[in-house]
Amino acid sequence: MDSTRRPGNYRVEREVLDEQRLEEVTQRKTHSDTHPSLTETLKDSLRCTAPKLKRSALSCLPVLYWLPKYSIWDYGMPDLISGISVGIMHLPQGLAYALLASVPPVFGLYTSLYPALIYLLFGTSRHISIGTFTVLSIMVGSVTERLGPDTNFLIKNGTNNTAEVDITARDLYRVQVAAATTVLGGLIQVVLGLVKFGFVGTYLSEPLVRAYTTAAAAHAVVAQLKHIFGVSPSRSSGPFSLLYTLRDVCVLLPHTHLPTLCVSAVSMVFLVSAKELNSFLSPKLPVPIPMELITIVAGTLISTYTYLNPNFSISVVGEIPNGLSYPSVPDTSIFKNVIGDAFALAMVGYAISISLGKTFALKHGYNVDSNQELVALGLSNVVGGFFQCFSVCSSMSRSLIQETTGGKTQMAGVVSALIVLVTILKLGALFQELPKAVLAVIVLVNLKGMFKQYSDIVTLWKHSKIDLVVWLVTWVSTLLLNLDLGLAASIIFALMTVIFRTQMPTYSVLGNVPGTELYVDMETHREAREIPGVTIFRSSATVYFANADLYLDALKEKSGLDISKMIIYKKRQEAKQRRREKRAERREKRQAKKERRTQVSSVEEDAGRWRDTCVDGMVTDEEVQGCTERENGTVFVVPVTPQTPDGPGRWEYLKGAEPDCTSLGWMSELQDGDNTTLGSSSEDTLSRDLERVSLGSLGKWTWDIHSIIIDLSTANFIDTVAIKTMKNIFQDFSEIDVDVYMAGCQSCVVEQLEVGDFFSESVNKRHLFASVHDAVLYCLDHRGATSPPGHEPSVDTHGGTKL
Repeated sequence: MDSTRRPGNYRVEREVLDEQRLEEVTQRKTHSDTHPSLTETLKDSLRCTAPKLKRSALSCLPVLYWLPKYSIWDYGMPDLISGISVGIMHLPQGLAYALLASVPPVFGLYTSLYPALIYLLFGTSRHISIGTFTVLSIMVGSVTERLGPDTNFLIKNGTNNTAEVDITARDLYRVQVAAATTVLGGLIQVVLGLVKFGFVGTYLSEPLVRAYTTAAAAHAVVAQLKHIFGVSPSRSSGPFSLLYTLRDVCVLLPHTHLPTLCVSAVSMVFLVSAKELNSFLSPKLPVPIPMELITIVAGTLISTYTYLNPNFSISVVGEIPNGLSYPSVPDTSIFKNVIGDAFALAMVGYAISISLGKTFALKHGYNVDSNQELVALGLSNVVGGFFQCFSVCSSMSRSLIQETTGGKTQMAGVVSALIVLVTILKLGALFQELPKAVLAVIVLVNLKGMFKQYSDIVTLWKHSKIDLVVWLVTWVSTLLLNLDLGLAASIIFALMTVIFRTQMPTYSVLGNVPGTELYVDMETHREAREIPGVTIFRSSATVYFANADLYLDALKEKSGLDISKMIIYKKRQEAKQRRREKRAERREKRQAKKERRTQVSSVEEDAGRWRDTCVDGMVTDEEVQGCTERENGTVFVVPVTPQTPDGPGRWEYLKGAEPDCTSLGWMSELQDGDNTTLGSSSEDTLSRDLERVSLGSLGKWTWDIHSIIIDLSTANFIDTVAIKTMKNIFQDFSEIDVDVYMAGCQSCVVEQLEVGDFFSESVNKRHLFASVHDAVLYCLDHRGATSPPGHEPSVDTHGGTKL
C-alpha cells in the first residue's frame, strides 16, 4: 500500500449565488417554520402523553432506567470490590476533612453517608464518588470560622479568672452554619438545574479551576499547621486572612508543642513512605492498599495504649457518638450571611463533579446530563444539610479508585455508604483517641496531587500566555482575597479576557490562492494574490457592540481609504466645479468677442495674461494639508504643464505617494484662474482641457478599489449596533463610488439582519453572497478588472464558478 498521500482533485461549475438566489435554490424555510410561537411552545410543554411522561420520569430519576437492567452476575462483584475500596477511603478522609470544615470529625462521616445515597437516585455518572472534598471543606471552614470565631464563645474560668473557649457551644453553632450554607448552596444548584443552566459550569475554565484548587491547597496547608505544631493561632477571615494566619503561626513557632510535632513527623514519614511503596506495587496489586486507614488504625492504637492525651496533652478527636443524627431544619436566619459563599460552593462543586463525570463518561462510552447532574448534586447537598452534613462533590482520588478497581454502576456508592454506616453505628467510638495531628498529616499528604499543578505554569507558558495569566490571577486572588472573593475575581477576570479578545480581534485583508477558490490572509501567506480592484476584509471575531467602532476603523485602515476626508474634499471640488463652469461660460463670451477683434496672442503672452487675471490662484493651507494626508489607495490626475499651441500639456498620474505641492499649486491655478485664454483659441480645446481636469481632480476621483467584500463567516450573531455599523459602511463607501458586499453569512445572521431592518431598496439580499468567491466573481464581472502588469487573475469571471 502506498504510504504517500496523494491530494485529490475536484471540479465544480455552478452559477454565482447571492443570498436571494441561494434562498430560491435551497427553498429556505421561513422564521415561523423554524421558530414555533410562544403559544405553541407552551401547548407542547403542557401536553401530557405516555411516552413524554416516561421520558420525564427517567430523566428525573435515572435510577429507574439502569436499576431494572442491573445484572448481578456482570456487575455485582466488580461493584462490591470497588465499593469496599472506596468505603475504606471514606473513613479517613471524612474524619480528616471535617477538621478542614472546622466541625467535629463525626460530621465528616455523616457527609460521606447521606449525600452518596441521594446521588444514587438522581445522578447520571456511574463512576464518581460523592462525599467530602478538600477544596469544599476549606471553603466551608472559612465560613464557619468567620461566623463562629472562638472569641464569640469565651467563658470565664471561676478558679483562676481566665477566659476559655466553650468548645461544645462553638462546635454546635459551626455545625449549624455549615448545614445552612450547604442547604442554600444545594437549593441554588437545584434551581439552576431545573431552569437548564447546567452550562454555567463552563465559565469555570480548566486553568481557572486548577489554579483555584492549587491556591485552596495552600489554604488547607496553613489551616493544618496548628494541628501539626500544636499551637493555637488566631484564625482571621476576609481578604489577606491567609497571610495573617501564617504570620501568627510563625510567631507561635517558639511555643511549638514538641510531642504533637513528633507525632506529626512520624505519621508524615510513615504515610509518605507507605504511599510511595503503594505506587510502586500498584501494577501488581488488584486493589490499592488503604494506607490512610492503616495510619489511622495504627495512630489510634498507639495513642490508646500509650495514653498520649493524658500524659503528653496531645489533642485527640474526642467523643464520637454512636448512631445516626436526627434530621433538623437549618437556621434560615443564617442564609443572608452566607449567600455569596453558598453560590461559590455551588459553582465550584458542580464544576469539579461535571468535569470528572464527563471524563469517565467519555472513557466508558455513556452520556452525562449536565442539568440532571446539577439537580442531583443539589439534592445531595439539600438532604445532607438536613442531617448536619457540609457541602459535597466528587473526589478525584476516590473516583479514580472506584473506576480502576472495576466499578461499573452507582451500586458501588451504595456499598461504600454501607461501610461508612457500619463505622458510624459500631466502630466510631474506637477512633476517639486518634490524634488530630494524624488527620492533619493525612490532609497534607493527600494534597500532593494539587501541588503538582504548579507545573501548569511551564505548560501554559509554552501553549497559551492568556491562559497563563488567568491561572496566575486566579492563584494570587484566591490566596489574597480568600476563597469566595478570589473565585468571584477570577471569574470576572476570565470573562474580561474573552471580552478583550473579541474586542481586539485580528483584522486581515484576504487574497486568492492561485488556481483555487480559497482566500487567506495576505500578511501571513506569501502566495496569496490580491484581486485587482477588490478588497476582501475579515475579522476573526463576531461584530457586536463592543468592537463595532473598532471594526469600522480597521476596515478604513485596511482598505487605504479615509472616507471622511474624501467626502469633504469631494464636496469642495464639486463646489469649485460649479464655479469653474460659470467662469467657462464667461470665458467663452469674452473669447468670442476678442476673436472678432484681434488675432490670437502668443502662448507666452496668453499664459502671462492668464496668471495676471487669476482670482483664486493660491491653494489654501487646508487644501495643502489635505494633499499630504490622502490615502495611498487614491489615484490623482495632475496637470504638470499648460497646453501650448505646439502640443498638448503634460499630465501626471500619482498613486500611492504624496503629490508635489508645486504641481498641485499649478493645477489649482489652472482650475480656478479667471483668464481670457487657455493656450487655445478653439472652444473644443477648452472643453477638452476642462474634461481632462474633471477626470482627475474636479470632484471625480479615481480609486484603485471599486469593491469591498466583508467576510462574515466568523460571525455567529449580529446585534443592533453592528447592524447600524454595517449600514454606515454601505452608505459611506457609496459616497465615493465603492461597492460593498457581504459574504459567508450564516442563516441566523441573515435572520437577524432581516429583523433589524438592514435591507432596503439600495441594499438588498443581492449584496449578500454564499461565499467570498461568489462575491469576487460578481465584482469582477460587474465592475470589471484591470490586472496590473505581470498579474494573471486566478478566478473565472464568466458564467459561474470554476475550480
